[in-house]
Amino acid sequence: VQLVESGGGLVQPGGSLRLSCAASGFTFSRYDMSWYRQTPGKERELVAYITRTGGSTHYADSVKGRFTISRDDAKNSVYLQMNSLKPEDTAVYYCKTESAWGKGTLVTVSS
Repeated sequence: VQLVESGGGLVQPGGSLRLSCAASGFTFSRYDMSWYRQTPGKERELVAYITRTGGSTHYADSVKGRFTISRDDAKNSVYLQMNSLKPEDTAVYYCKTESAWGKGTLVTVSS
């Protein structure tokens, strides 16, 4: 199982980024997928979750209305569209399925 995140970077407050997670080594369409984030000194927290059918999603209260999780089973990929970014969204963002984690991509929101 391999999960590779991309799309992180530096963005100004109020800006947008789209994270991608490319999956391989398993039957992607059969698994729920999620995005987590972590800042130094804090535990990793769930940001967004999407079921294997894509029919149900869940968001942390802190990102509701600003972030959108989606998936493309044809591309074995899951995405996180992040809008209206705030400095407190600065973190390393991780893709996860079952017990497998990607290595993360850094998002920095700063002017």
